[in-house]
Amino acid sequence: MRKLIYGMNLSLDGYIAAPGDDIGWSVPSDELFQFWSDRLRATDLTLYGRKLWQTMSSYWPTGDQRPDATPAEIEYARRWRDMSKVVFSSTIDKVDWNTRLVTGDAVAEITRLKAEDGGPMDIGGATLAGAAMRAGLVDEYVLATAPVLVGGGTPFFTALDNWVNLNLVETRTFPCGVLLTRYETRR
Repeated sequence: MRKLIYGMNLSLDGYIAAPGDDIGWSVPSDELFQFWSDRLRATDLTLYGRKLWQTMSSYWPTGDQRPDATPAEIEYARRWRDMSKVVFSSTIDKVDWNTRLVTGDAVAEITRLKAEDGGPMDIGGATLAGAAMRAGLVDEYVLATAPVLVGGGTPFFTALDNWVNLNLVETRTFPCGVLLTRYETRR
């Protein structure tokens, strides 16, 4: 059975994007970028909602070809392009870069994928992750909390039907002031 992990950068007031889908405040330091890159290396499959997919696929397929790309960005872009991905959307009809599109029931498909053998799966996008949280499918939460208040936007956590009890498994502070916390779902 696979482990499902939901992790993203978020503001101190709990948003993954400020109003207008602005993520300019969340540009990671070199150390934080390396953390996310290492997580990508340890991930077998990434699940995306449409909005996050469109953000990622607009940059990373050619991120290694940019003249100012750092060695870490080059490595990340190549890994991202080559890894298996699933996009859940009913409004797009084509995906590329080792990606499969699912237009049907996201919770049913995530449940099926979790039951397979394989390594960890990451889930990205607040709406998709919210559906997985409400269904009790998320096994771990990774929060990289930036020292910024954005006042509104897209929340990391969506409304839940029930409490989710967690165990703290890691805390780390990055030199840029970002506080990383990892929690496992207590079952």
